[in-house]
Amino acid sequence: MPTSSARPAPPPEPPPGQPSPFEEAPFLVIWETTRSCDLACKHCRAEACPIREPDELSTFEAKKMLDEVREFGPIVFVFSGGDCLKRPDIFELTAHAANLGLRVAATPAATPLADRERLERFRDAGLARLAVSIDSASDAIHDDFRGVPGAWDQAVRVLEEARDAGLSTQINTVVAHHNFDDLEAMAALAERLGIVFWEVFFLVPVGRARPEDVVGADAFERTLRWLHRRGETLPFDVKATAAPHCHRVAWQEAAKADRAARRAGSPPGAVSATQMPGARRSRHAGRVQRDGIGRARGVNDGDGFVFVGRKGEIQPSGFLPITVGNVRRDGLARTYREAPLMRALRDRDRLKGKCAVCAFRGICGGSRARAWAMTGDPTESEPCCAYVPPRYKEAVARGDAEPVASYFARRLARLQA
Repeated sequence: MPTSSARPAPPPEPPPGQPSPFEEAPFLVIWETTRSCDLACKHCRAEACPIREPDELSTFEAKKMLDEVREFGPIVFVFSGGDCLKRPDIFELTAHAANLGLRVAATPAATPLADRERLERFRDAGLARLAVSIDSASDAIHDDFRGVPGAWDQAVRVLEEARDAGLSTQINTVVAHHNFDDLEAMAALAERLGIVFWEVFFLVPVGRARPEDVVGADAFERTLRWLHRRGETLPFDVKATAAPHCHRVAWQEAAKADRAARRAGSPPGAVSATQMPGARRSRHAGRVQRDGIGRARGVNDGDGFVFVGRKGEIQPSGFLPITVGNVRRDGLARTYREAPLMRALRDRDRLKGKCAVCAFRGICGGSRARAWAMTGDPTESEPCCAYVPPRYKEAVARGDAEPVASYFARRLARLQA
């Protein structure tokens, strides 16, 4: 994977107190339809098991929850799991969500349950996009990670059959030590499979995942810079998830290109180093796919994103499993807008450590889920960001702040004690 040693120019300071654009409504709601799944993935957030639990949301409760989601507007809604195909009512619920005007996606497990007939039923119910997890171009690496022999073959089959059935398709890839060096081959596989979207998820150590599974800040940085450059050449959109520092990287890369253009006497590009950071110079930027599902900058845990658990728990995200309400008794919209934790997560001025003084906090904010998972505090600094703001370096030099390595080592040790 290519590396970059270019030193970016210091960014301008953002204006303080910028409100989140997602105060009233999230961009995305994900519902954990069930914990049940026939795979045994090593990183599974839900710690899935084969059998459904009796106290999951009923069909009636799920429809009521979908009606509440529609109060936010025609946003993106995802049926997740476990395996959503373990619910016999999933097609009825998909049709209900689509009839409400939601842009509906599903992430079924790649097992024999996801056969051609069920994929066509998803299509007929109004599903906008189907996402399947593939973690490596190597079947051996993928199968080992997913815990079931033949899982890779099933995943490729599902994507091909979904595409042939007329469904828009997406690949989700978890980046960890097992596949860090395989992403170029994954990009080629994704291109061959004709997807519209590649979601590259940077591991958060919750559920079965462990802190030692996370590749670390320097590896994050190299991967994000590679994704930014490689994404410019691919025929589908690429998104880094649980790594909002991708927006800093995108701004730095664009600013660097503009400086090079000026030195060469050419006009600058769409983003200038004198502008407020945040724009992304990409032929995919701001594009809404043919399935009606676009993307939004700045989405983070509890900030543009809300998660509903299988028993109705309302949480900032599945990877930040702090329950702030329950759809069985609390209004989803009111909880998203008013719960103290949700409001805190949308206030970037509450961030701590180097994130608190980072000029990019307005467009990044760090993964709040990873901060919680690795320090115990969802407002702590992002543990897997290699960038150290100049203001933080100055504070360390004065003795007013702790060096980054010891800062995070001490907090992780305290969490594990």
